Amino acid sequence: MLIVAGLALIGFLVVAVVLPHMQGTEAKEAAQALIEGAEPAKQRVGVAAEKNGNVSGAGIKVTARNDPKYGDLKWIVSDNGVIHGWNEKNAIEITLLPSVQGGKASWNCKGYPVNAMPPNCGGR
Repeated sequence: MLIVAGLALIGFLVVAVVLPHMQGTEAKEAAQALIEGAEPAKQRVGVAAEKNGNVSGAGIKVTARNDPKYGDLKWIVSDNGVIHGWNEKNAIEITLLPSVQGGKASWNCKGYPVNAMPPNCGGR
């Protein structure tokens, strides 16, 4: 009877502590992959900013990427240069907002859930 109770306790600890930690780690890694995957789009929006002095009409098509660990990573670039990215498997999303000064684009990143985001994207 004590052996069964001990095994049940171990099983409970794995479900209550270890699995959520593993999921949190994977979400953080997926968020980082999503941010890094937006880099080519950021460069293309930056080129438009340098060329035109603004990001109007910078909407571009970005190819989704299927990652074996994180699933589909997807991005959309709006006509105003804002990049939206998401990963359904880990329920995360990011928004990269450009601002242009002197023909150079700088970026502000916000993401959800906050606890999965790195500090440079509004995480803790």
